Amino acid sequence: MLSWETDAAPNNGRVALVTGAARGIGLGISAWLIAEGWQVVLADIDRERGSKVARALGNNAWFVAMDVSQEELVSLGVAEVLGQFGRLDALVCNAAIADPHTPPVEELDLRRWKRMLDVNLTGPMLLAKYCAPYLRGHRGAIVNIASTRASQSEADCEAYAASKGGLVALTHALAVSLGPEVRVNCVSPGWIDARDPSQQRLAPLSVFDHAQHPVGRVGTVEDVAALVAWLLSDSAGFVTGQQYVIDGGMSRKMIYQD
Repeated sequence: MLSWETDAAPNNGRVALVTGAARGIGLGISAWLIAEGWQVVLADIDRERGSKVARALGNNAWFVAMDVSQEELVSLGVAEVLGQFGRLDALVCNAAIADPHTPPVEELDLRRWKRMLDVNLTGPMLLAKYCAPYLRGHRGAIVNIASTRASQSEADCEAYAASKGGLVALTHALAVSLGPEVRVNCVSPGWIDARDPSQQRLAPLSVFDHAQHPVGRVGTVEDVAALVAWLLSDSAGFVTGQQYVIDGGMSRKMIYQD
């Protein structure tokens, strides 16, 4: 039994494509948009889970299989969306290799480096390439999901940090290139507990995990989803080319080790 069912508002006629939507932040964004009345296309490389999630989310959810790093598959996936719904109003590029840790740079395999950049950076470029003509027609919007690691790091995160830093730069480049018809922004989450609800119940985060954040808690997928939904809305009509950090204040906290 899946636990992501949501009550959809009346369909507002707008169509959003969300990548990496079978779990975590992408799933949270999809559920939030459906609750606001969007028709959401959930794209993911995991066919089995993606199909199950779409069924659980109801009639305003539809699944399409997609490996965002493969140009042909992106092209075919976007064509499938347009064939099914005839329009596209929003693109949320969330699909990513989420584990930031790789071996030390002296041992970092070039194939691993390239795969990280192919999914995390080239994927959003390909999606913008194939979605832009349809987004222009409806004065749509793109939101890229970057990371606070675009501007701060732990050791051995070179590939991930480079991919997310590149995504922030890609965001403002696309905003200038696609404006004024299409707005493009990015959201950079910090620590978000993106695990399934069942996993959160079985292994809750510690008091210290929450307390180290200036807001007093770790983030949720709903925190990110609410911000993404606003950026896609007409209320954010004067906002483009921007990066929104959503990390409970951690990137503003000065930390010294005794």
